Amino acid sequence: MRLRRRALLKAAPAVLWGVAGCAGGGSAGAPSSARPRTTTTGPVSRLPEVGVWRPSPGDVRPEVKVRAVELVRAIGAWPAGERGAARARVGALGLAPSLVDQAGPLRPAGTEAVLEVVDAQYGGILADAASVLVVCRQWVRRADGAVVAGGTTVDVRLRRARPRWVVTALHPAAPGAPSAAPGEAARRVLAAGPAIELPPAAAADVRSGAVHTSVLEALLELARKHRLGVSVVRSGHPLKVFGTDRPSDHPRGRAVDVWRIDGRAVVDPATPRRLVESLMRAAAAAGSYNVGGPYLLSGGAAGQFFSDDTHRDHVHMGFGT
Repeated sequence: MRLRRRALLKAAPAVLWGVAGCAGGGSAGAPSSARPRTTTTGPVSRLPEVGVWRPSPGDVRPEVKVRAVELVRAIGAWPAGERGAARARVGALGLAPSLVDQAGPLRPAGTEAVLEVVDAQYGGILADAASVLVVCRQWVRRADGAVVAGGTTVDVRLRRARPRWVVTALHPAAPGAPSAAPGEAARRVLAAGPAIELPPAAAADVRSGAVHTSVLEALLELARKHRLGVSVVRSGHPLKVFGTDRPSDHPRGRAVDVWRIDGRAVVDPATPRRLVESLMRAAAAAGSYNVGGPYLLSGGAAGQFFSDDTHRDHVHMGFGT
């Protein structure tokens, strides 16, 4: 469903701010004090219309994702003149207003803003703790009236509580500055258009030069047969595999997550299993030593395929070299 912008901005808080592998402390990218550059285009004439994100029937613990999304929207979208009311909006959700101080690039200067949630993906989900990676695009009206498009990815940490899960921390993406001389594979991925859909933080990762060539070449190979919706590459992803002390491949620029294949969400029960399995096997053939997804596949090298609740909503591809 699409909402007109005026209706969106006048909506009740529950609609405006809410509905909608993987980690230890911190997330990939620069320190939390850094202000990453995630703007993807120049000024445009008006704020766009955006849809309302909703969880999929296939989501594990959808209420956890809803909680993360409503917080990100409470901070990253605001009606004209209400940027300074972010703490009140967060408090109205029953969450700590001080979380606003951790929002970083989610709070650019501007008189009003709208935010579109591209995807809400698990960085990890356990019985009493979770990491939700909220991938978003954002449009902000500056004081001069121009609208600038940007966006980021926020690693939202939560713990189980009653009556609802509680957000404990925010770790926004920090991709770093663009490389002065991006490699050929990076240029081709950035120019791939609809064949490789890159949200703002992922595109900034590629432009930074911090993504390994093996990841970029695999994306290009897979995009020959599929349209890929990328969710997370390097920044905005937890530093460690959730619930462990093992480093994740994402912060090193050696992994990529895909949430949508040929326009169909991995987590959607209506998405054909054969489509997801086809991409997982193609990823292994393209050099991924560590392919995760909603299905545990047979074959491959020892331990090459894996599946768990965290990876029910995306296909993870890790590369060792």
